[in-house]
Amino acid sequence: MKQLGDILIESGLVSVEQLTNAIDEQQKLGRSLGRVLVDLNMVTESQLVAALAQQIGLAFVDLSEYPVDGSAVASISSAVAKRHAALPIGYEDGRLLVAMADPANVFAVDDIRSITGKEVRPVVATKADLLAAIDRYHRSDGYMDELTTSIDVAEEDENDLGKVREIVDDAPIVKFVNLLISQAITDRASDIHIEPAERDLRVRFRIDGVLHEMMHSPKSIQAGVISRLKIMSEMDIAERRIPQDGRLSVQTNGRKVDLRVATLPTVWGEKIVMRILDNSTAMLKLSDLGFADANYTRWEESFTKPYGMLLVTGPTGSGKSTTLYSTLNIVNKPEVNVITVEDPVEYRLPGINQVQANPKAGLTFARALRSILRSDPDIVLLGEIRDHETAQIAIEAALTGHLVLSTLHTNDAPSAVNRLIEMGIEPFLVGSALDCVLAQRLARRLCSKCKEPYEPTRDSLRASRWPWPEDEDLPKLYRPVGCSACSKTGYKGRLALHEVMAVSEEIERLAVERASADAVRVVAKEQGMVTLRDDGLAKVLQGVTSIEEILRVVV
Repeated sequence: MKQLGDILIESGLVSVEQLTNAIDEQQKLGRSLGRVLVDLNMVTESQLVAALAQQIGLAFVDLSEYPVDGSAVASISSAVAKRHAALPIGYEDGRLLVAMADPANVFAVDDIRSITGKEVRPVVATKADLLAAIDRYHRSDGYMDELTTSIDVAEEDENDLGKVREIVDDAPIVKFVNLLISQAITDRASDIHIEPAERDLRVRFRIDGVLHEMMHSPKSIQAGVISRLKIMSEMDIAERRIPQDGRLSVQTNGRKVDLRVATLPTVWGEKIVMRILDNSTAMLKLSDLGFADANYTRWEESFTKPYGMLLVTGPTGSGKSTTLYSTLNIVNKPEVNVITVEDPVEYRLPGINQVQANPKAGLTFARALRSILRSDPDIVLLGEIRDHETAQIAIEAALTGHLVLSTLHTNDAPSAVNRLIEMGIEPFLVGSALDCVLAQRLARRLCSKCKEPYEPTRDSLRASRWPWPEDEDLPKLYRPVGCSACSKTGYKGRLALHEVMAVSEEIERLAVERASADAVRVVAKEQGMVTLRDDGLAKVLQGVTSIEEILRVVV
């Protein structure tokens, strides 16, 4: 049998010198050579497992790329698959191909052989890939269907709070809700929509910015599911006439995930929307957000100044909070006092004083902002500028030596100037206080496993309003295809499009003259501002997204 080191050298993964260093390290630590190689970042987990498989004469499969046969997957239950960390993925010469983390587990092979009545041919996969694939292919939909049949709330019981409380603590309701949330997190959803209809309850997940219908459940489970979520979010289950907001936390796959919950009374009952807050996004580096070099330089010049107002604009769900938090992570140092006012506080950040706005108790954005300006802040983050009073105090704070970061709902960066003036702020104050505006959108990223290159026609470029020069060769672009890794959508993950407008003296003068957003845009572009559309087309040329996706998110 070949040695592991020989296989890795032959495949070009490590050099002789690297292997020698790893063996020295292995002898010091008393650990396996493979584990030392992974810890030293010489090989990945997948490369190591592939080499080990080659060493024992077995095939290695990458489950994110392999065309898994659904009928093979269904040949064993999810319980058996999870117990043995094994997943049937296809057939070969009448034998069942089974991906396993431990192909030497003869008990697992015998068990699967007796259940399926077929001879088993083991192939090797990494344990992490296997568990993810088992979760993906052994979907909990069937289990959910079983649960919904065991949950039944009679119509006359819906108004009896005692009965509702008994039902929501019942095992089937608890399992259904927990399963729903864990499935959404596994599917990388950002939002869960639970929507009552006339005859059923519809569940949709927002994945990569697009809503996908996941299931239709019987109307009879509506009261139980909604009341269970309201109790978990510490809302009033007796109040169904007005919207409510809450928050809940769940443990999934060993990590804590927070969800922001909002109810909305509709004609068929209360709709619930849960925003899944992944704390890892709040700790992202600003350089990881997909800024073009020129845009990043402009934005960096603004947030490194000691005072002034920085605004991030865009619609709901365009990643404004993530950009602001990533900026805060850079400017937050022990020698500065950072205070935020948010409604709600989405992510808890270490070393930052975060204030939760509470309008019912009288703690509005404006009132909280007045108070924190008496708390000696250096940097202030304001969740959103919504009204004249908040805008006025924020502008004054920016003019009196504070760095103020906030969000505003406008379609592009130049419109922010007019929006503040429309709120009743004096134009000369807007021009003096505002330092930089960043407009942002999120577009879906092409799946790296299945995207395919193609050469567009000049007609298709004209139709997409892309001014490609007639005397230049057509570019090589990429389009979505769809594979098991991206759930057949062709897209996986998202990237940000940016438009950064630095407020120059000319733009300041236009603000004082109450010039239109179009006039501001013309000057900003002359001074080097790259529009959202142009930034998106540049990312199309880089092969990370498609023309169709840019046209979907940018006018």
